[in-house]
Amino acid sequence: MKAMSRVAVAVVIGGSLIMTGCAYNSSSADVYTASQAQREETVRMATVDSVRAVKISSNNGQPSGIGAIGGGALGAVAGSAIGGGRGSILTGIVGGLAGAVAGNAVENGTAMRDGVEITARLDNGDMRAITQTATGEIFRAGDRVRLLSSGGVTRVTH
Repeated sequence: MKAMSRVAVAVVIGGSLIMTGCAYNSSSADVYTASQAQREETVRMATVDSVRAVKISSNNGQPSGIGAIGGGALGAVAGSAIGGGRGSILTGIVGGLAGAVAGNAVENGTAMRDGVEITARLDNGDMRAITQTATGEIFRAGDRVRLLSSGGVTRVTH
């Protein structure tokens, strides 16, 4: 019975971690929220001055702790299954610590997205820099682009 409850806890925590890895706020020029759809946007034409690859952290560099907690719990369950008596307690503690470190690293890794920082010169001469998730759309210096702005959000598209 004890082993069965450990497996159940591990399955629940593992499933939760997988689901949180799938949920992130997109900063892609191709993704609109429901509240952004069918809203008028200001369109400004510009010429790309430069483009550079960047990383975008969907958790603002602050892990939620779910990775560490989940990893720690899984590590503790796995570690306590090794050995017997006091050895089981010790391996459970070591497994929990190792799992917490690994879980935190996994959470931070899944929070990173490839992005691009596009610097563009508007037709009036003003410069703008917009960072957005990389979607496969290629921007090069000299490209004519559209800057679509609404509610403080600006997207760059061809």
